[in-house]
Amino acid sequence: MVKRELMQIGMPSRTALAAAAHRAAHQVLEHGCIFSDPLAFSILGKDADTVVRDAAEHPSRRGMRIFIATRARFAEDSLAAAVKDGVRQLVILGAGLDTFAYRNPFGDCLRVFEVDALATQVWKRQLLAEAAIKLPDSLTFVPIDFEREPLIDKLMAAGFDTEQETFFSWLGVVPYLTEPAVWSTLCLIAGLPNCANVVFDYNNPPDSLSPKMRIAHDDRAARVAKLGEAFTVYFETSKLHAQLRAIGFAEIQDLGPPQIFACFFPNFASSIPESGGHILNAITILKSE
Repeated sequence: MVKRELMQIGMPSRTALAAAAHRAAHQVLEHGCIFSDPLAFSILGKDADTVVRDAAEHPSRRGMRIFIATRARFAEDSLAAAVKDGVRQLVILGAGLDTFAYRNPFGDCLRVFEVDALATQVWKRQLLAEAAIKLPDSLTFVPIDFEREPLIDKLMAAGFDTEQETFFSWLGVVPYLTEPAVWSTLCLIAGLPNCANVVFDYNNPPDSLSPKMRIAHDDRAARVAKLGEAFTVYFETSKLHAQLRAIGFAEIQDLGPPQIFACFFPNFASSIPESGGHILNAITILKSE
């Protein structure tokens, strides 16, 4: 399911580390204006000055840093709304160095399952211990071999309740998967008997991007490919929405570049292209029904 080459040789995800560094740098370079994470530096186990200096020396990567902050904010805002509506389980797929479980504002009211490859979880738990970040009672680690073990079986063995309303957070993962793997997971979520939400990010096809955005995309694609974690799947927005509805999602909120800027940079004057990175929340059951 995620970062196959690295997982096969027992290494933690390099892009998970990069995403965590972007979240941490955002706390300083943009003062956490989009997404505030008080544990962002602690879990990295790196000197803050080094992380910020490295980010500042690569201004071309600011767009990705902002996107990563935005998707985290969107996911946690969507989760808060879902908890208010009755969600009591959170599944973080490909959790990487995500810190939500360790600053969970809902306490024992929200059970959290972090699902990831064993190598990444061992690495994360070492970083948590070194940072003296306590493991909450509401958290369950679910190690998985995404290529060989069914997700639902691993979740249920860890205590996941299929009858409970559930929120799935799936950030920074979909672009690295095969399309069958993406739809297998989405069909699983859509098939749960009670209301389920899933938030994930995806990219439009490279040939739909503006020349400037295509250059930025190709640069990032080359960098992650060198890490053994290449982009493999893209979606056309209208076709993605149609397929989501076909498998059982009743409501879709999708933020593409224009919507992201409208939400977080309302005073930005330049025109924004439609294509690029998207953040999507899909819900299976409408509460008004």
